[in-house]
Amino acid sequence: MQKLTVVGSVNVDLTAITERLPQPGETIGGGRLRRDAGGKGANQAAAASRLGAEVRMVGAVGDDDDGRWMRSALADAGVDTTHLASVAEATGTALIVVDRDGENQIAVCEGANALVSIDHVDFADDETVLAQLEISLALVTELAARTAGYLAVNAAPAQTLPQEVLDRVDLFIVNETEYALMPELENAPLVAVTYGSKGAALLDHGKPIASAPAVKTTPVNTVGAGDAFCAALTLALREGLSPEAALRTACAVGAAAVADPSSQPALQPLASYVP
Repeated sequence: MQKLTVVGSVNVDLTAITERLPQPGETIGGGRLRRDAGGKGANQAAAASRLGAEVRMVGAVGDDDDGRWMRSALADAGVDTTHLASVAEATGTALIVVDRDGENQIAVCEGANALVSIDHVDFADDETVLAQLEISLALVTELAARTAGYLAVNAAPAQTLPQEVLDRVDLFIVNETEYALMPELENAPLVAVTYGSKGAALLDHGKPIASAPAVKTTPVNTVGAGDAFCAALTLALREGLSPEAALRTACAVGAAAVADPSSQPALQPLASYVP
């Protein structure tokens, strides 16, 4: 069983499911409201655990009912929450609108995620660490300096990365929009780029080394699909799968996630998605 530490965000997802996404200044009626456990970090931790890894979550939630709910949801997914701190800020919240095709708009209120710390966390030499950019860039930079093992970063939301992060990270994972907004990633040794219905590719210093088609499915909610993809790709590469096989596996996991209404979908062990 692989050991994975996820350092990242934990949010309550408030999702309005509507016929279509609203235009700027427009109000859309007839929506249905969902309230789910979410946050890129928590989503990736839950997905990795359900895929069969031994996962611990490093993050922060508020000392409030939402924080206790998020802690319980992660524990139910099999995630070790020993390093999930309870802090004075309110638990982070994501406001989401999802249309009939599963496309979404998201606004995040970081709350407790601004106070995530790795001060009292030890990282083993053989440990895999997965982070995202819903925590502070200063913390990601500190993580890059302190991680001795394999470091993967889901560089979302897009922002300019310092050179010390670019030099240290073993795997970046972004979507095509984020890749376009972060030209510095063209010089990174390994970048996975997702293209929605067009599949995904692995790039070495900007040059494709593997690609995989998307797995056709009926989309219900795309919010957690990218996070499930991140978890699956990181684990698959660390299992020793070839770049193409790892991409195909991650695309299959993403397709399973997009067919589930939850941001933390039910998943089978990783091996069941390997082509």
